[in-house]
Formats: sequence, C-alpha cells, structure tokens
Amino acid sequence: MKRNIITTADGSKTIQIEEWNEQYHSVHGAIQEANYVYIQQGLLFYVSEFPKNSISVLEIGFGTGLNTILTLQASEKLNLEVNYFGVEAYPVSSQELQLLNYTEALNITDDSFKNIHNCDWETSHAITEHFRLTKQQKFFTDIDDINCYDIIYFDAFGARVQPELWTEVIFEKMYKALKQHGVLVTYSAKGSVKRALKAVGFSIERLDGPPGKRHMLRAIKR
Repeated sequence: MKRNIITTADGSKTIQIEEWNEQYHSVHGAIQEANYVYIQQGLLFYVSEFPKNSISVLEIGFGTGLNTILTLQASEKLNLEVNYFGVEAYPVSSQELQLLNYTEALNITDDSFKNIHNCDWETSHAITEHFRLTKQQKFFTDIDDINCYDIIYFDAFGARVQPELWTEVIFEKMYKALKQHGVLVTYSAKGSVKRALKAVGFSIERLDGPPGKRHMLRAIKR
C-alpha cells in the first residue's frame, strides 16, 4: 500500500496510507495528539495516581517512534526510569523516517531519536540513563504477556480499517498484560471499543479528546 508523508495542523509530519485514507497520527496535529493522549492522560496520570520510581510501558503500534521519544523526554524531566516495549508488525522504513520532522519540532539536540530507530529489534537497549527500549516485530495477536506493564499506549490503526484490532480478544490480552491498577489509553472513543474494554474487566473513563476529536478513552485494571 502506498504511504505518503503529510504535514499535520501543528506542523509535525505523519505517514498516510493512501488506500485506507488513514494516518499514523491525527491530521489535527501529530505531536499535539500524542502528547495529550499518551503522555498527559496516560503517563502523567499514572505517575500522579500511583507514584513509582520506575515503570514499564507497552506501546501497541510503535510506528514512527513519536510516542516513544515523547515518553523518553518525559522520563528525563520526571527523573523516572522507564522500561519501554514497542510492538510493530510492519516497521517504518529508514527513508520514511528521514522525512519526518520530530527532531526539529521537539528541539531534540542529541541522538536519542536516531538511536531509538537504529537499535536492533528484539533486544533491550539503554537509550538514556532513565530509558530502556525493546522493539518487538510481531502481530498484536501474538502478545501473551502476563502482569508485565503499568501502562499501555493502544495506538493501533482505527477500527474503521482494522476492526479486528479492537475486539474483546485483543483487549483480553491487554488486560492480562497489565499489572493491577495498570492503565490503557487510546485515542478511540467508539462505543464498540468502550463495550469491548468493559467486557474484559476494565473500568472505563471517557475523557475530552485532543484538538479535533471530541473524546478519548482511559481504561484501568481494577
């Protein structure tokens, strides 16, 4: 499928899959959306509610690495140790990465974003003193972790184009993968997604969404 690099409303770029008319991030602002949904409503919420010196994060849809670099930056500010796992079935190409502008948009002056993408898959790497990354190339259906993660960033392609990723079967895997009081955040607020999350045991909060989107969901394993 043809993939294009497009510029979103906040000036940051993302990848568009032309055939699906689907983007890796919101056209209303890639960085803006990622910061709001995953950092503010996910990471910062979790550490305020359940203070810890170290946490583990699972990202469903590693993609461009935007959520990863934002989490790394937050870990430095918070003096928080993060063990980060990014799952992706179809990694972004080096040519596509070169066309993204996150380094400039986020004023990254070191090699951390480059190191995130250059490190080998299936191996744990210390990107900074506070941040350790493991990239896993596999399908979401192959996840079988139990009580491993404090936070899940559920950033799969939308249910309109890949409904099989937003089912009770997948969310059961997410529920099992989280530790007690673990938090899952996602940009989606579809009724079918909310019902599927509830059906597997999550406590659900519908929150105001990022600019351009009315709502998002946060789910907690009680």
